Amino acid sequence: MVQVCLNGSRGAADGAVVPLTPEAMAREAARAVAAGATDVHVHPKTPCGRDALSPRVVAVTLEAIRARVTVPVGVTTGAWAEPDPAARLAQVRDWTVLPDHASVNWHEPGAEELAAALLERGVGVEAGIWSGTDGAARFLRSPLAPRVLRVLAEITDPDPGTAPRTARALLSALAARPAPDGPPILLHGENATTWPVLRLAARLGLATRIGLEDTLTLPNGQPASSNEQLVRAAVREYAEVRRGAGR
Repeated sequence: MVQVCLNGSRGAADGAVVPLTPEAMAREAARAVAAGATDVHVHPKTPCGRDALSPRVVAVTLEAIRARVTVPVGVTTGAWAEPDPAARLAQVRDWTVLPDHASVNWHEPGAEELAAALLERGVGVEAGIWSGTDGAARFLRSPLAPRVLRVLAEITDPDPGTAPRTARALLSALAARPAPDGPPILLHGENATTWPVLRLAARLGLATRIGLEDTLTLPNGQPASSNEQLVRAAVREYAEVRRGAGR
């Protein structure tokens, strides 16, 4: 599985290639899926480009993307979009159009309550477990852990040389899950560690993701022109690593 992460918290300052409107997100999603992405993760934005969880913004974004793709579409619930846990929970409960899944960062305040509310509404939960936080420990104690759709193992180590080691340490911690054969793990890095961690995911046979949320550059360091270009590069890199791992 290769998930495309269309935009993340990036804005206009990150360049014109980052999709900020529902129409641009839908266009990028369609091209990325045609390039090989099998799932979409998106940050709905207000007209001024700020991440938002409001029912109206989420609905408009999901409707635009679903008009162009048939793969699952998920959204963020990151605390930066709404710092107050109670307000964040209220907004999610008021969603009128539901995503297929939503990411919940387990180290953030109110994560358990938010995940429970999503599950109650029939929305799949991607448990965001960030390296360098207590997210893994909290998740392993959670009664909701066996019920999540997948675990997003997010490597925040900024050093490309040490990020794979950090990733293995996080995966080792997650292996202590009460049900190790439970929800699958999607492994990914960010910025300079995106490609090294993606290659590690390929070696381990794990799901991964790619997109302008995680990186603005291709494996050769050149600027990416679109999510489609990143997905094509990721699919190629993943396949090459898998072939090498099978020798």
